[in-house]
Amino acid sequence: MTKIAKRVAKTREGIDPTKLYGLTEAVKLVKERATAKFDETVELAVNLGVDPRHADQMVRGVCNLPNGTGRTVRVAVFARGAKADEAKTAGADIVGAEDLLADIQGGKIDFDRCIATPDLMPLVGRLGKILGPRGLMPNPKVGTVTMDVTKAVNDAKGGAVEFRAEKAGIVHAGVGKRSFSDEALIENIVAFFEAVNRAKPTGAKGTYVQRVALSSTMGPGVKIDPTSVHPAS
Repeated sequence: MTKIAKRVAKTREGIDPTKLYGLTEAVKLVKERATAKFDETVELAVNLGVDPRHADQMVRGVCNLPNGTGRTVRVAVFARGAKADEAKTAGADIVGAEDLLADIQGGKIDFDRCIATPDLMPLVGRLGKILGPRGLMPNPKVGTVTMDVTKAVNDAKGGAVEFRAEKAGIVHAGVGKRSFSDEALIENIVAFFEAVNRAKPTGAKGTYVQRVALSSTMGPGVKIDPTSVHPAS
């Protein structure tokens, strides 16, 4: 029988695994149990009634969290000429074209978000097998293939989070830090949840949002009543 560590057991005290908590109470429970020595990330997971193996049931999108993510995001931009200069002015950490391609092919991936201008996508396309599995491949559907590199960089730096349904139909994202106020976390969670709802695919049948859970990096999950996040759920 697996022995549960004392710290883990203590964080689970007071949480009923069979109960659906209201959003406000869930946030308080998660923050109270985020007792690690670092500022834990608060993560939201939404289990959807979709099968991502079917193209008309894929859920993918981007959400601009109103209060940011609480983490420093390093942004790489594939651009040339004036657009490269624009990206640097906007605050991109890495800007390049063939040189950036070579770095990535050599295993140097020192960024969290990748943006590209449309004219460089044939170049970036060579990196599909490297960037794709890491969720870093630029995509016009989430605003990372664009001529408006200033907006894209600002969004990435300001709290834009991408989401994509995994094989089991789950989407998740970090929605803030333990140090955030309850109100800031609630605003971010509602914004993310609404973005997932807007991304509902045409092929989704039955109940779209099936389960919602909130947790911190080292803490237990707390099940949330979806209607406390979005009344129409």
